[in-house]
Amino acid sequence: MKAVLVKEAGGPEVLQVVEVPKPTVKEGWTLVKVQGFGINHSEIFTRQGLSPSVQFPRILGIECVGLVEETNRPDLQVGQQVISIMGEMGRAFDGGYAEYVLLPDEQVYPVRTGLALESLIALPETYYTAFGSYFNLKIEEGNRVLVRAATSGVGLAFAKLLKGQFPNVYLAGSSRSLSKEMQLKEAGFDQVILDKDGVLQTEEQFDKVLDLVGPSAIFDTFARTADGGIICSFGLLGGQWTIPDFDPIEMLYRNLYLTTFASGNVSQSKLQALVDFVERYQVDVRPEKVFSIEQIQDAHAYLESSQFFGKVIVKIEDKE
Repeated sequence: MKAVLVKEAGGPEVLQVVEVPKPTVKEGWTLVKVQGFGINHSEIFTRQGLSPSVQFPRILGIECVGLVEETNRPDLQVGQQVISIMGEMGRAFDGGYAEYVLLPDEQVYPVRTGLALESLIALPETYYTAFGSYFNLKIEEGNRVLVRAATSGVGLAFAKLLKGQFPNVYLAGSSRSLSKEMQLKEAGFDQVILDKDGVLQTEEQFDKVLDLVGPSAIFDTFARTADGGIICSFGLLGGQWTIPDFDPIEMLYRNLYLTTFASGNVSQSKLQALVDFVERYQVDVRPEKVFSIEQIQDAHAYLESSQFFGKVIVKIEDKE
C-alpha cells in the first residue's frame, strides 16, 4: 500500500510517499481502508520533531475517514463507514496518512451519513472540536458571540456551525491582521476585531466567547466578556499552556463561567451527533483544498502558508 513515511524531523520534504506492507489484523485491532484524512497543525509539529513522545520512522495522521476492511469486533461489518480520531494514532502507532490503517477497536467509530465524501472527510478533529466547544458555550438567540483567532481552522468551523443553527446571532472574530477581513465576513463573521499583542482593540463585551488563543490572552478575554457570560478556552495559539497567578474569585467575580473542550473526549454518539447536526442544518463543511496522497508535501506547505484559510484534506482515490 501507499503510505506517507517520515524518517526524520524536518520540513514538508521529509514526507515521503512509499510502498509499505499492508497491516495485518491482530486481536483487538481493526483494519480500515482509508478514504481520506484532514491535515492538522499537530501533525506539522510532529513532523518538525516537536512531539517528544514520537519516534521516527512513523506514518503520521491523527484522524481518518474510511471503511472497515477486516475486523474481529462483533458489532462492525466489512464495508461499514467509520471515523477515527485522536488516541495515539500517528504518534504511538502508525496513523491515517496511508491507504490502510490498523486501529485499536475502541478507536473505530461507525457513523451513518448521507454527506458527500469530501465533506465527511473534512469533519474529524477540526469540526469535532468546534462542535464540542459550540455546545459547551450554550449559545442562544440574541447572544453576542466572539471567536478569538477567527482565521484558525476551528474558528472558521465554529462560525459555520453557529450560523447554520442561528443565522441571525451576532458573531465577531478577532485576528492579529485585518488582511483576511473580507474572507472572514464571507465565512459568516459580522465583524472583525484587531487583536494587537493579545489585547482586543474594542470596548465591546460579548455573552459567549470561544478563546482559541488561550492562557496568554485569557485575562483580556475575561475583560471582554459580559456579566454571566461563558468562555470556552480551548486553543493554545498564543503559545502559553497555563494561566499564571490565576485567582478564580478575582478573575470570575462577574459571575463568568469558564469551560473548555478536549478533542480526546470522543465517542461514537458524539461523532454521530456532529454528523446529524451538519445534515440537519445543512452546514457547508466542504473543504477549502483537496489534495491527493502524492501531493502531501504541498498540503503541509499550504497549511503552513499565509494563504491557508479553512479545512485542508487528502482524498485517496479508490482504485477498485
